[in-house]
Amino acid sequence: MDNKNYQLSATESGNRDLSAIDVVLAYHERTKHHPHRYAAALGYMDWATQPNPFRRYDGASLIKLPLRLPLAKKSRELSYWQLFVPSNVEPVPLSIDSISIFFRYALSLTAWKSYEGSMWSLRANPSSGNLHPTEGYAVLPALDAVHDRPGVYHYAPKEHGLERRADCNPSLWTRLMADFPEGSFLVGLSSIHWREAWKYGERAFRYCQHDVGHALGTMRFGAAALGWQLYLIDGVSGATVSQLLGLDRDADYVGAERENPELMALIVPGELNKSRRLNVPPNLLPKLPLEVLCELAATAEWHGQANTLSTEHSAHWHVIDEVAQATLHQEKCFDEGFTGFPSEEELFIPPVRVGSLSAETAIQQRRSAQSLDASTAISDHTFFQMLARLVPTHDKRSIPWDAIAWRPRIHLVLFVHRVTGLTPGIYVLVRDPEKSASIQKVFHQDFLWQRPPSCPPGLQLYLLKTGDFRSLAVDVSCGQDIAGDGAFSLGMIADYAESLAVYGAAFYKNLFWEAGLVGSVLYLEAEEAGVRATGIGCYFDDPVHEVLGISSRDWQSFYHFTVGSPLEDSRLTTLPGYDRGPNDD
Repeated sequence: MDNKNYQLSATESGNRDLSAIDVVLAYHERTKHHPHRYAAALGYMDWATQPNPFRRYDGASLIKLPLRLPLAKKSRELSYWQLFVPSNVEPVPLSIDSISIFFRYALSLTAWKSYEGSMWSLRANPSSGNLHPTEGYAVLPALDAVHDRPGVYHYAPKEHGLERRADCNPSLWTRLMADFPEGSFLVGLSSIHWREAWKYGERAFRYCQHDVGHALGTMRFGAAALGWQLYLIDGVSGATVSQLLGLDRDADYVGAERENPELMALIVPGELNKSRRLNVPPNLLPKLPLEVLCELAATAEWHGQANTLSTEHSAHWHVIDEVAQATLHQEKCFDEGFTGFPSEEELFIPPVRVGSLSAETAIQQRRSAQSLDASTAISDHTFFQMLARLVPTHDKRSIPWDAIAWRPRIHLVLFVHRVTGLTPGIYVLVRDPEKSASIQKVFHQDFLWQRPPSCPPGLQLYLLKTGDFRSLAVDVSCGQDIAGDGAFSLGMIADYAESLAVYGAAFYKNLFWEAGLVGSVLYLEAEEAGVRATGIGCYFDDPVHEVLGISSRDWQSFYHFTVGSPLEDSRLTTLPGYDRGPNDD
């Protein structure tokens, strides 16, 4: 497929017989930013059509989740480092209190910002442009103070509550979860593309998928704080996820923006058997009986009508619909080994068992930096620890990487500006030890490939080129100073073509999810280090490749990030995310 065809959608080319992978390839090329041409968007902010950031279902009962509860005090005592150590936290039984904490850490509001009469909310899960296209759902068993039957619930972040979308057959729920410990349940995520497309146009699908990855990360950390396991379920089609969450119900979305099904995950708060906790690789989990899952959704009693987010839409981006359809069905299962990956002891010297923040503080105070001070440095020890958090261990027990079953496809190219003990320059972190040779082959042949002398043995970190690359980092990040003003910034490079060839077009989304997971970890690591991070979705794709020497489409740039000391805007007033009365009503 030549360059011209890459720029055409299936509709525009008149060819509706393009394969799903062709549609993905065309979309990715079409939505690249270039210094002389950005991806298609409206070109201005149409405030009259700005979408409502909160979805609600009129007619679905709302169960408000408690905010002030004894269990919350126990969770506040949990140290941040404990989130990353499997089996370190005693599992908490499933209850309305523990569900409240899970969503509080995963998808809730963390603050309101106010300026000159305008207010906007911040959330636990990061989002491109703070637009929050991601919607969260839970499929729960009968639960005291929630409902006496199993049900499908939509999480309403503004109210910190669960909207009961469906009542499910108890016997079918028992059959569905028969192979899992008591208290196990399902969570799902969907995307409302319009929320991102309103601002970012055709590139919005990319950002929606980043945000799914961010939310997968925050859900995994929310589960970890309760001693729970979370596993992304593979081999389930988008149509099945849509049916289970009620997203395919046309009558419930009359006049309202539709939600695109993204993923479904299993949460296990108990034990696999009486002798040991469930902490196994996802590919060894019992399989959900999908026929029972579909019957559960088909026989459920549904409630609620989705609200309309914008009274009118200023534009419709057909290529988003096309790539969403092309990536809808991920029916292949992942079964990849992790032999050759490092141990915790090889990544951290010594293993981290101390920290400065509680888990709750790190999660609730996380913010995206808007600007950085261009002076603060971090130590090489802190830098190495941040990077070590991004590498799965050989026993597949490192959080959040235990949530997904595929080997890393996202690798990091780092612009190191101010890290004491490290030479400024361009570095690469290879997150899969088997990929070092492949990456070295596609990068410039004159790169150094030198290991920093103080680097932990488990980190495949290499110095490629020495020098001051602050201006270059800014240039390839759409001229944004924040990429050069921090301690370091980075670009995420995806093992693109091979991944699509092995797992099909739908894995395009998985690549963005993995990038978002990397971002979720970096956000929290920055808070623990006393600095701040922010994702950068605007970058020049091909110029990044030119910097590295990538000449084929086999490897592609997928996300940028920066870490440094923030400059706070004193004009803004910060208010609590929630301000309920003493009874939490």
